[in-house]
Amino acid sequence: MKYILLILLTLLLGAGPVIAADDEDEVDFLALASLMLRDGNIDRAVVALDQYDTAAEEADLVRYYTLRGMAHMRRNELEPARDAFMQAVDSGEAEALVFVYLAQVNYQLEDYRAAIEALDRAGVVIERVPSVYHMKAQAYWLLEEPVMALATLDQAAQIFPEDLSFVRRKVFYLVDLGFFKEAVEQGKVYLTASEGSVEDYVALGSALRASGELDEAARFLEEAQLLFPNSPEVKKVLAHVYIEREEMSAAADLLYQAALLQPELLSEAAELYRRSGQTFRALTLNSQLIDQPEKYRQRLAIYLQLGNFEQAAAMEIPLRRVGMMEDEDLRYAIAYSLFKIGEFDEAELHLAQLTRPDQFRKAAELRSAIQDCLEDSWKCL
Repeated sequence: MKYILLILLTLLLGAGPVIAADDEDEVDFLALASLMLRDGNIDRAVVALDQYDTAAEEADLVRYYTLRGMAHMRRNELEPARDAFMQAVDSGEAEALVFVYLAQVNYQLEDYRAAIEALDRAGVVIERVPSVYHMKAQAYWLLEEPVMALATLDQAAQIFPEDLSFVRRKVFYLVDLGFFKEAVEQGKVYLTASEGSVEDYVALGSALRASGELDEAARFLEEAQLLFPNSPEVKKVLAHVYIEREEMSAAADLLYQAALLQPELLSEAAELYRRSGQTFRALTLNSQLIDQPEKYRQRLAIYLQLGNFEQAAAMEIPLRRVGMMEDEDLRYAIAYSLFKIGEFDEAELHLAQLTRPDQFRKAAELRSAIQDCLEDSWKCL
């Protein structure tokens, strides 16, 4: 016993290895390393493993390499961990847990095929472990083998009928695959049997929208809004449903509510108010934008929609200040505004710099209009 205590004390103090003088009291370094790993003392576990005689005839190499692999895992040393677990497998009859560790390391190394093979070699012992099926399904998914991924989830759902996480994952896979109607069907099964998170409702609402079921999507997401009143994500998806139903005012109101939670949505809310004809409200929100280029671009569009051409033409100065006058769409808008207030020469200076084919054609049409005004000013009243 005194020799065991001496070894423990030496390891805890970080001193060099101490070997018992009496063979009958020789320290079990593998047991000591296992104890250190359980206690989270990884460095001390490695010190104990370094004392183990792997060349001894009775050496338990499977356990030795397993413990070394675990130590490397705890240090996030993935390549050495994989090598150690592979040596454990090659050294004898490894337990199922070794294959699970090997699968986890391979998965983190993005060697998904090897992760699946390791799980397959673990045998029937892990068939009642839910996390194994999640790892396997995701590995197939990342290998772009969706059929096998879905089949793995279906198998798991049969084995663990009370565990709805497999149905949930399947819903997200179906959405990504574009199988929206089936995703909705599976999603409703999941939400009926569980409380569901905001992400679940957003995914299912998005699937309904993508499948073209806009009315059902709206009803579903309106219910989600009641459940998650502080979720900007629900509001954003519902707003886009309203946009597709051409309900711009309702969409604008929703995005404005979302912008109170996520200020970066303010620009989009202002744009929707502009598109819905509520230009003064759009202008109010626009004044709150921090992103100067986006603010000036949108403000120019609002002034044009309001017919405030003098203010629109004056936007040339701030646009030039933020380096946006190289944008030919904006340059044409300024030229058009100058034309509307009778500044034909100034308008021509901008038109002369348009080179894009579509803008070049529009410039030709505007020059024709300028010529008409010069010949018969009453046409421009």
